[in-house]
Parts: sequence; structure tokens; C-alpha cells
Amino acid sequence: MSTYLEDKRNVTTQRLLEMKQRGEKISMLTAYDYSMASIIDKAGMDVILVGDSAANVMAGHTTTLPMTMEQMIYHAQCVRRAVKRALVCVDLPFGSYQGNSKHAVQSAIQMMKETGADCIKIEGGSEIKDSIERILSAGIPIMGHLGLTPQSINKFGTYAVRAREESEAQKLIEDCHLLEDLGCFGIVLEKIPAQLAKQITGELSIPIIGIGAGPYVDGQVLVMHDMLGINKDFSPRFLRRYADLFETIKEAVENYIQDVKEGDFPNEKESY
Repeated sequence: MSTYLEDKRNVTTQRLLEMKQRGEKISMLTAYDYSMASIIDKAGMDVILVGDSAANVMAGHTTTLPMTMEQMIYHAQCVRRAVKRALVCVDLPFGSYQGNSKHAVQSAIQMMKETGADCIKIEGGSEIKDSIERILSAGIPIMGHLGLTPQSINKFGTYAVRAREESEAQKLIEDCHLLEDLGCFGIVLEKIPAQLAKQITGELSIPIIGIGAGPYVDGQVLVMHDMLGINKDFSPRFLRRYADLFETIKEAVENYIQDVKEGDFPNEKESY
């Protein structure tokens, strides 16, 4: 049983800030359906992210770009019904907030109204400043996302580590400060040098959550399917697998097939 279940209070954006202030690390993991979200919440997770990574691990796409508002709303509704304690954060999908701040706030309001989520996450810095301001003006909490931003993969052309060069690192630092100044409650930093993430974490008062950003940030996030070993095709350096559910599930299914083929299932006790 998790040792982090003693505090039964719901996790809020304010509690995440308090966790940073007292040096308590923040745990964050993705979920996309009711059953898995229920397990993750009961384990004591602080933040559950309904990520647009559902495009990869649930729908089989090679990027996150195909996810629609309707699909993200469906996954978020499933997760929200299961979660009792964790903060539920939902990605706004590609095309729902870039380039048009009026459309951005409409997307964010729709997501919050139809899912009951606690907050939304969007990718980008100064280039989406107007959208951030509009969404925040509607009273909707925002978690930023900088560094490697998967929705911009066609711009980058690669999933390589970002901000190794001085100019990009400086732009990242400036964008982090901008997001804090605008009013974002936290930022995800993806696939950047650990020392740069350490510097940013020390400079900002809001929580910094890392994925491939080293150990010096305020918390960590991983994709559930990767961490549990369900997805075997993705093995980046930053990923630690805590289980091998691919083999566990495969073996269970093979045993079921064998029992059905041999007439062993169902037996007399399993029949009415």
C-alpha cells in the first residue's frame, strides 16, 4: 500500500504550490480510461494527466496531432468519473488553441464544462501568450509545457533533446518566466538538459514537472503505458519501467486461449 495515502485531501493547484515550497516531490502519471484512472488514484497519485499521448498509446497514431477535442473530452470524462483525490489535468489538443485566442478560450471552457477537469495543459511560450491570457481570464488554471513539445513535432522534425544550444536555452528560460508571470500554476519541461531544468526550477516559484528533464525538478510525469511496460516499442533514456505488463497480459491471454481450446474453461464450478 502506498505510503502517500495518509493525506486524504483532494489535490489542488494550491496544494501543488505548497508541496514545492516544502520540498515534497510531485507525482504525475497519464490515464485515459475509468479503470486505470481508478487504480492510479487509489495508489496515491498527485496529478493524473489525460494526455494527448492517447493518440499514440490508445489510438495507434505516430504523433499526437490527430487527437480531436471530442476524443480528448471522451477520455477526460472517463478519467474524471474515477478520480476522487488526484488533480485531473487535461491536454488541449493540437489546433484547439494555437493562433486564435478566442477559439482557445472557447476550447478551454468546453473542456472544463464537459469533463469536470480541474485544469488544462497547453504547449508553448510567447507564441501563445494571447491564448494563455484569455484562458486564465476565464478562471481556468493552466499548466504550461515547454522544451520538447510533441504538438510541434513537424516544426522540430525530431524528438531529440531540446535547448542544448545557448539561444534555445535562453528562450526556454524566458518562456518559463513568462508563463509564471502570466499566471500559469505549473510547467512541464520535456526532454531538456538536467542542469537547465535545475536552474529553471530554482528561479521559478511555481512547480516544475519533468519528463526527461533530470532529478532536480519539483516532480515527474510519465506515460502510464510506457511505465507499466504495456508499450514495448518506446524506450527513451528517461523511461524507467516498473512492470512488464505486456508479457503478463500476453501470458494470461495465451492461457485463456489454451483453456478454451482444450475445453477446460468453463469448468463445472464456473457453470450455472
